[in-house]
Amino acid sequence: MHLPDGIISFEQAMIYWIITLIIVSIFFYKFSKDENKEKRIISIALFSVFTIVVTSLSIPSPLGVPIHFFLIPLIAILLGPLSSTIVSFVTLIMQALALNMGGITSLGANFLVMGFILSIVTYGFYKLFLNINEKLAIFGSTIIGIIFATFGQVAILVISGAMNFDILLSTLVPFYLFISFIEGFANVIIITAIKKIKPEIIEINKI
Repeated sequence: MHLPDGIISFEQAMIYWIITLIIVSIFFYKFSKDENKEKRIISIALFSVFTIVVTSLSIPSPLGVPIHFFLIPLIAILLGPLSSTIVSFVTLIMQALALNMGGITSLGANFLVMGFILSIVTYGFYKLFLNINEKLAIFGSTIIGIIFATFGQVAILVISGAMNFDILLSTLVPFYLFISFIEGFANVIIITAIKKIKPEIIEINKI
C-alpha cells in the first residue's frame, strides 16, 4: 500500500503533508496532557521498532503477490488511535529512508491512508462493537479499518489521475480484504494473549 514518490503531483503531496503535520500536532497536544507519558513513550518506541520490522517482511501468498501486514489496527486497539498514527508516522519515515518503501514526498498520503484512516476507523468500530463481543470487535474492526484505508488509497490515486477507478477497485479491494481477514484473526489471538501475559499494556489510557 506504500505509494512511491512521483505517483501523485507535488502540489497534491504537499496538501497531504500539511494534513499530516496537523494530525501529528494534535497527538503531541494530547500527549502533553497525558498522565502516563513515560509508559506511552516506551510503548510507542517498542511498537514502532516492531512495526518497522514486521511490515517490512514479504510473506508469500496464494494470490501470487507478497503480503505485508499493517499492525496499525492492533496498535490502535491497544494504545489508542492517535498513538498508532505516530507509530505509523515513524515507521513510514524509516521505511522510506532505509528500506526504499514508499517515499518522502508521498509520505503524507501514505500516512493518511495507513496511519490516520486505518487508526481512526479501526478504533471507532472497535469501540462500537466492544459491548457486543470483544473478539468480534477486534476481528471486525481490523477488517473494516483495512478496507476503509484501501478505499482511501483508491481515492488518492483516482484524484491524482494515476490509475483507473475500476482497475483499482477490482485489484486492491480483494487483495487487502484477504489480508484483513488474516490480520483480524491474528489480532484476536495477540490481544487475548496480551491480556493474560501483560495486561498492563491493555490498561494504558487510549489517546
